[in-house]
Amino acid sequence: MASTEGLVPITRAFLASYYDKHPFTPLSPDVTRLSSQIRSMANDFLTQHPPTQGEGVLIDEADRLPPHKIDENMWKNREYIEEAIFLLESSNWPEVLKQQSTPDSAEFALTFGQLKDKLHNTLKAIESFQIKNAEHVFNTVMTYLPQDFRGTLLRQQRERSERNKQAEVDTLVNSGGSIRDRYALLWKQQMDRRRQLAQLGSATGVYKTLVKYLVGVPQVLLDFTRQINDDDGPMEEQRHRYGPPLYSLTSMILSVRLFLSILWARYDTKKLKKEQIAILEQAVNVYTTELERFLTFIGEVFANAPFFISADVVGALEAGKNDDYKEIHIPAGKTYEVLLSVDVVNSYIAWDFSLVQGKINMDIGFSLEFVSPTGEKTLMLPSRRYESDQGNFCTLMAGSYKLIWDNTYSTFFKKVIRYKIDCIPPVTEPVQSDSSKNAGEVEAG
Repeated sequence: MASTEGLVPITRAFLASYYDKHPFTPLSPDVTRLSSQIRSMANDFLTQHPPTQGEGVLIDEADRLPPHKIDENMWKNREYIEEAIFLLESSNWPEVLKQQSTPDSAEFALTFGQLKDKLHNTLKAIESFQIKNAEHVFNTVMTYLPQDFRGTLLRQQRERSERNKQAEVDTLVNSGGSIRDRYALLWKQQMDRRRQLAQLGSATGVYKTLVKYLVGVPQVLLDFTRQINDDDGPMEEQRHRYGPPLYSLTSMILSVRLFLSILWARYDTKKLKKEQIAILEQAVNVYTTELERFLTFIGEVFANAPFFISADVVGALEAGKNDDYKEIHIPAGKTYEVLLSVDVVNSYIAWDFSLVQGKINMDIGFSLEFVSPTGEKTLMLPSRRYESDQGNFCTLMAGSYKLIWDNTYSTFFKKVIRYKIDCIPPVTEPVQSDSSKNAGEVEAG
């Protein structure tokens, strides 16, 4: 059993400093270009033949933002790849393509087979990444448990749970469930694993009885399992740093899957052009190359990231910050307000704030109000949108002033703000005595 003396669970601040040392080289600009071209090609096939109900569901999904969680994107990439592979199986080709009656058809058939093989290799790479990551997390947790019957109980619980989950998947497949149905179940099971990890930390659910025997299990381990996947916990920093490139790749493979579905349904009536299949081939090549590069990078980063750090490290990180600054998260469609009490007229309200930017630069609305004792509000500074701002306001009245950061205009994006505010009283000249004045007059003379 590894020692946890003096250790605490990783914090978001620690992960931020760790990830600073491991920046991801941006995706090729071909990802955006080819994704747009593939989507345009799909729209072109829909001009004369409107989408079916099933295609409409796919189009709606392609029009939405990808999921926020890293692991959910991994499952979605697997789902879309597997659906694309299914369409690229020769048994599922349109009849005209199966016949290969023309040189073009024979060439296209060869290309489709090569694309299927590429996607199959990438599918295996994602599966391998997920298995290794899950084993790494579980085995790391186990090193901090007493190496006796308690560890054995946890392993047996996990193995039994995984067998039950696989049986559930097998039953769905044998009853005719679709690829989409299977991945919806797989994601539900993944969320169940998260809940069980949290239950281990809080001694609830299936672990309620087991934890009675966990005397000697480090509290820091239980704290880690309970907190690691909190919506605003350490993993949110991971999503903030490495989510955007993965989101782009998720959208790209969904566009490829959508195009293939639309193409197959109209293949017999609308001729496929060589330049279109060339774009499709480029898209699959770029997608598989970039996703496998991302998996290799993120696998190394995850494998080397610690789960626990010393309290001294946490203290040093906190000391390295300006204590006057605070960091807050403002959800899409919400505001954040700070009420400041001003005792003396002509005091200055001063502020300094900036957004913690991701890959996409964003802004936030900011305004200032005076709130009377009766609750009546008077706008002092109208709302304007900023990426950052430093400013001050000379108060005309004593009382309460409200600083407001406004994210109500955002539909999807939450904002992270670092801010500092202060109330500075007016500076008054000291009253000089007569002797001081006389001394000054003599000295000046």
